[in-house]
Amino acid sequence: MKVRIKFSKHGNTRYIGHLDIMRYFQKAMRRADIPIRYSEGFSPHQIMSFAAPLGVGIESDYEILDIEITEQVDPDTAIRRLNEVMCDGIRVLDWKYIDDNTGNAMSLVASADYFVECDCESLDPLNQPEIIITKESKSGDKKKVDIKPMIYKAELTGDGVFLHIAQGSAGNLKPDIIMSVLNISKYHIIRKCLYDTNGLTL
Repeated sequence: MKVRIKFSKHGNTRYIGHLDIMRYFQKAMRRADIPIRYSEGFSPHQIMSFAAPLGVGIESDYEILDIEITEQVDPDTAIRRLNEVMCDGIRVLDWKYIDDNTGNAMSLVASADYFVECDCESLDPLNQPEIIITKESKSGDKKKVDIKPMIYKAELTGDGVFLHIAQGSAGNLKPDIIMSVLNISKYHIIRKCLYDTNGLTL
């Protein structure tokens, strides 16, 4: 059975990197007595997949984790058990069963909403035909990339900027890059939602 878990990440937990969050949830599953399925082979590991790794320093109202379990658990009971073992800042919000043929969240995510708390008076730098930045790969190679097609929506609000941007394997734009384009150095980012390729929430 496959389960999609929604959780939030706030406060000091925003400084915990993705690999440590993954290890944390592996321990939480054991402590909460969740009957999670393990892979086969010489080094079994919990079958677990996160939709889109969150950058260090970013908070989130909407994180998605897929797991497989060996026996059905009441959703309310599972949420309660997990939250009882969670540290301050991480809270499980939803537990829903999904079809076994559904692709994992990581392969499905295509875009995300972000709210950036900041002092911004104009989005004019984003209203250009092209927005060219230089990206550096892990190997040190540099290339020019136009991020304009990956910005689906950008709006000024009373206390910041709302963004709907590309996320996932097909295209992945980090909101802090947009802040750099806007020449804003002080900001606070919160991920608000994740969407699949059809524009539906995960």
